[in-house]
Amino acid sequence: MATAPGTLFHFEIERSQDQSDGALTTIICHGRVVSETASQLKEAVKPLIPLGGRIVLDLTDVSYVDSSGLGTLVGLKVSALKEGYIKLELLNLSPRVKELLRLSNLTQLFSS
Repeated sequence: MATAPGTLFHFEIERSQDQSDGALTTIICHGRVVSETASQLKEAVKPLIPLGGRIVLDLTDVSYVDSSGLGTLVGLKVSALKEGYIKLELLNLSPRVKELLRLSNLTQLFSS
């Protein structure tokens, strides 16, 4: 469930069907993915992973990601890879988040 707008982080979940991958869940994120808010993202995504299909984290409106937020994104991606039959993708990364992934040598992880 999304948190109230105006907080550090909130999101909306949209579900649909994708022709090639089946179930498609898009989580549209807003605000900052930081130590205080990373658990909200994890609690939203983690239960979706065993359902299979494709999960897209739309980060268009994410203004900042700290090390805890990055750790949460990595943990979710690793969980999705372990399941094997689900794809977890990041969409619309800001230049700052792209640079963070590059500096952390995580660009390749999120391109798979």
